[in-house]
Amino acid sequence: MRPTSFWMKHFGILGLPASIRSRALFTCLLTAMLFLAGSRAWAQESISQEEPTPSSATDEVTSIDRSFVEKPAPAVLFPRLKEELKNTPPFFRDTDLDLKIRSYYFHENKFNDSNSEAWALGGAISYKSGWLLDRFAAGAVLYTSQPLYAPDDRDGTDLLQQGQKGYTVVGQLYGRVKLFEDHYLNLYRYEYNTPYLNKDDSRMTPKTFEGYTLIGALKGTGTDAWTVRYGGGYLTKMKDRTSENFVWMSRAAGANADRGVVAEGALFSYRGFSIGAFDYYSPDIINIGYAEVKYAWPVTDKLAVLGAAQFTDQRSVGGDLLTGSSFETRQEGVKTSLSYAGAILNLLFTANGDGTNMREPWSSYPGYTAAMVENFDQAGENAFGAKVSYDFRGIGLEGVTAYALFVHGWGQVNPSSGPNQDELDTDLQWRPLSHFPKGLWLRGRYAIVHQNESPGNYIHELRVILNYEIPLL
Repeated sequence: MRPTSFWMKHFGILGLPASIRSRALFTCLLTAMLFLAGSRAWAQESISQEEPTPSSATDEVTSIDRSFVEKPAPAVLFPRLKEELKNTPPFFRDTDLDLKIRSYYFHENKFNDSNSEAWALGGAISYKSGWLLDRFAAGAVLYTSQPLYAPDDRDGTDLLQQGQKGYTVVGQLYGRVKLFEDHYLNLYRYEYNTPYLNKDDSRMTPKTFEGYTLIGALKGTGTDAWTVRYGGGYLTKMKDRTSENFVWMSRAAGANADRGVVAEGALFSYRGFSIGAFDYYSPDIINIGYAEVKYAWPVTDKLAVLGAAQFTDQRSVGGDLLTGSSFETRQEGVKTSLSYAGAILNLLFTANGDGTNMREPWSSYPGYTAAMVENFDQAGENAFGAKVSYDFRGIGLEGVTAYALFVHGWGQVNPSSGPNQDELDTDLQWRPLSHFPKGLWLRGRYAIVHQNESPGNYIHELRVILNYEIPLL
């Protein structure tokens, strides 16, 4: 089978002559978006595990939205030192230095009475320069995770390396080139956040990637102007959460070959409406196409509604080196949200194709019904979910939020490997927004999974997480 991209195939690029097709592919690569980390809300588990709970449906960010939102710089701990740098060149004057402390307790008990348990302490220290000659910048992030309590017979939490060992790694080491305003090249080790290639920051340290990407934005004029954010690039290697080494993207996916990934995407936004798509192509390994559309409507100051739909196509390409044979599958999902005065109700549904299980080769899974433990991504599986959240600021508890999520999955092609199952997640958070200790994020999470074919098939999972971000400079 000749290597093909899903989006190229379906939009007719393969019918062009070879020389024009090459230029068209290059143009697509340079006009598709990739990868700015940082967002403010959740759409599904891959976001809710990393971000605080929103207070309105209009604040919800889906997995494709957060690819294009850059995190604003917080107030610094040493403003006097920052003030002393004001007359230095921008490369030094605009330096950011952040300390992110994380403490994480994880305990999982499975139906076979096996236990995974650990308590770890670590986090990251990150450096980002200002612009040199208004064109060049650099940055680096050092990550670490060290055991506080880690019984040898309870390995497997993904907080630590195998054997309950701590680790330290330079996960990001990058240069940036400003081509012109809102258009940048990102070079070498960086953190990305897209639907099927993201940091998956659900334990102590995130996944990061080596590669070379271009990002940019086109904007209309006026306060309610349209925006097109776009970019693309080539990713060669990635570091898994507990790893100290970067490996080829294809090997991270499970293939015995050295291949990278061409990733490309774009997002159009106007007022509450957005539509976007991504494509991930690894030669001889896999092609993943993803599309999403969303509309959020603030009906009144207190009432808001949101509707969204997603679609994924996954298929083998070229030499079928991932599984040794060809495969293809798809997934469709819809969600709707209704919020009023800090309370949000989400209704979620996904349906997977019968061909094979959905794959998440480089990240967490963006499906709307993905939960804390299970992704509900088995071949043929349908899933329905309901999520209720509340922001307690309306009753005087600023920064306190809670939610409960229930998901039911059924219809798997192979019930013996993926039986009908239910999951109930609860989450309680405290994140002060405007007073001391600003930068603190304390949360407790608890999940119960029940596989319906057996009364005793339960998974219980408890997570207690403390994050404290200290912007030093």
